[in-house]
Amino acid sequence: QVVLVESGGGLVQAGGSLRLSCAASGRTFSSYVMGWFRQAPGKEREFVAAISRTGSTTSHADSVKGRFTISRHNAKNTVYLQMNNLKPEDTAVYFCASKWRGPIATSGYDYWGQGTQVTVSS
Repeated sequence: QVVLVESGGGLVQAGGSLRLSCAASGRTFSSYVMGWFRQAPGKEREFVAAISRTGSTTSHADSVKGRFTISRHNAKNTVYLQMNNLKPEDTAVYFCASKWRGPIATSGYDYWGQGTQVTVSS
């Protein structure tokens, strides 16, 4: 089992930046594909970004491409989401998730964190 704990959320003005972190328990972090998702009030959870086990391959949703960047540090068991040029529509609870091996994907994740709130004011 993997326990994921997100941090780094908060309130920021439009145009600002935040970096989210997700710390994972266990010694097999490098065996997991990692992803970030978000859920805004009244909306379904949506895919934001994913990264392969080695970090060599990433995928970002069109809505965040060019503004958000996913990365990972396997020695620290941590995945990051750098968010720049934030917009009010980015306001949501952000979740990290892990998927055992396989290619990066937008679904099929096994473990989820509790989420961290990101609020972007206009």
